[in-house]
Amino acid sequence: MSYQPRGLEPESQSRVDTVPGSYMSSEYAKQLGAKLRAIRTQQGLSLHGVEEKSQGRWKAVVVGSYERGDRAVTVQRLAELADFYGVPVQELLPGSTPGGAAEPPPKLVLDLERLATVPPEKAGPLQRYAATIQSQRGDYNGKVLSIRQDDLRTLAVIYDQSPSVLTEQLISWGVLDADARRAVASHEES
Repeated sequence: MSYQPRGLEPESQSRVDTVPGSYMSSEYAKQLGAKLRAIRTQQGLSLHGVEEKSQGRWKAVVVGSYERGDRAVTVQRLAELADFYGVPVQELLPGSTPGGAAEPPPKLVLDLERLATVPPEKAGPLQRYAATIQSQRGDYNGKVLSIRQDDLRTLAVIYDQSPSVLTEQLISWGVLDADARRAVASHEES
């Protein structure tokens, strides 16, 4: 058995401890994990989605343990993960909120039951787009469908309107909740 100085353990043996400076404090690890989770969810990725997108480089179980604060992440791995997500490392560090990364924007949720009642001449493109997303996800619950800001921008192009004008139209149809205004406004500001 060889001697290994404290703090130089291989990552597979790293742990989160409550003693400050003895690896990583559990509170700091939890805050860091919350930032990691917020970035991942903002990008619309599940833990398994991260593993798939990274072609197995980032295992779902490892990323999940980082997000829960159960496992310490080295500076090198944090920098690599930030690069994978396409964000500056400082966006992931607790105490930094330059881009508001700690709180994901409100979700855009389409009411599919209400959408079915809107005349096809108005909602046809949206109905086809929603059906395509459902098909890709294998999600056929038929009640609601969450969409991303990118989806809204694509739909705005299809409808030849700005995202905020389209949002108002979808709210008036009862297809989107009024909270969608805040999601679109916060996204247009950034």
